[in-house]
Amino acid sequence: MFKQAFEDVLSNLTADKVLTDDLFEEIHFKYSSASRYYHNVGHLDHLTRELNPVKNQIEDWQIIILSVAYHDIVYNPLKKDNEERSASIAVDRLSKLNLKEDQKEKCRQQILSTKTHAASDNPDTNYFTDADLSILGSVAESYLEYSCQVRKEYKYFPDLLYKPGRKKVLMRFLEMTNIFKTKHFQNKYERQARLNLTNELRSLS
Repeated sequence: MFKQAFEDVLSNLTADKVLTDDLFEEIHFKYSSASRYYHNVGHLDHLTRELNPVKNQIEDWQIIILSVAYHDIVYNPLKKDNEERSASIAVDRLSKLNLKEDQKEKCRQQILSTKTHAASDNPDTNYFTDADLSILGSVAESYLEYSCQVRKEYKYFPDLLYKPGRKKVLMRFLEMTNIFKTKHFQNKYERQARLNLTNELRSLS
């Protein structure tokens, strides 16, 4: 699903098929790392699937798909600058495409927004970050699988360190007035997300 969306977008931004193939192969390689259990190619498909129903409400679909492509291209649980490094790579790769400077900046900002998932003045960014969080509102079985996958990605951290950090993340979301910024995702996932987060928080106690 993501691959088709990505290739469709790039077909309007470059006539260079080799460039398109090279950019996709790099993305696929990075997201296929053996150390990725959740933030992998399946995550890209998931975001694309979640965004498709609101495509007509998104102002710049091209940038949304490019943000999906690059938002986790750098993912190292041992580092705290993944979003910044991912955004830097995105700007570099997007410089090879027929995009305006403000579009590249929009993509950079959307990727950086995944560091906090705070509400944005840009509606597209809110749809993007809501899609990124949509797994939180999945059915209980899928959420459990997701939380286990995240734990595997942080396997280098013992429970003594992982659990307090994870609790802090869960509490931050639960303390938000709304986890999801857009009505579409609020209506679809807010209630279940809060239930899932609460249940995981209890399991860590």
